[in-house]
Amino acid sequence: MLVGERMSHPVISISPEMPIVDALNLMKREHIRRAPVVKDGKMVGIVSDKDLLNASPSPATSLSVWELNYLLSKITVKEIMTKNVLTVDEKTPIEEAARIMADNKIGGLPVCRGDEVVGIITETDLFKIFLELMGAREPGVRVTVLIPEQRGQLAKLTEAIAARGGNFVAFGQFTGDSPASRLVTFKVDGLDEAQIKEIIEPLVLRVVDIQTRR
Repeated sequence: MLVGERMSHPVISISPEMPIVDALNLMKREHIRRAPVVKDGKMVGIVSDKDLLNASPSPATSLSVWELNYLLSKITVKEIMTKNVLTVDEKTPIEEAARIMADNKIGGLPVCRGDEVVGIITETDLFKIFLELMGAREPGVRVTVLIPEQRGQLAKLTEAIAARGGNFVAFGQFTGDSPASRLVTFKVDGLDEAQIKEIIEPLVLRVVDIQTRR
């Protein structure tokens, strides 16, 4: 899966000359938390709702409402935006985008085609993908097992379940509790908990969890 398949588009962008109050109102109206800052068709930065809120005066300020409004009208997006922006392109694998976001502790990445911003991939988009990956909206028996980190173990597990009429709704692999093992979580329909447990117990190191989700 590539970023271009799951990015949010078209992109709502903001001018660097826009007052921060107007930018914050725009984000609230459009239900977004970050936006690229674009000038003459080229991205020059990115700004988040947190950036805008942090630039606003504290509620404990002694300034009058008139003074506040005047000051806020003078602060523009270009003064608080992040200028060195990390970006990805449409052909970036989705897991690579997730790694960049996690490593840099950011909630979104603009997606560029040359100098043009064509989309944005956010943590919300990644959450939606995770829901699909784990079959969160699908009924079935959800199973987590620990298997040996050996070639062919996954094939044995899936073939045994399929041979008994089980249909895989979701499947994911995760780091085990040592380099010699791997944690596997999957969801199956067509079989009940007892049947699945009988099938998999001889093939795994340990059944961590098994439960029916509807």
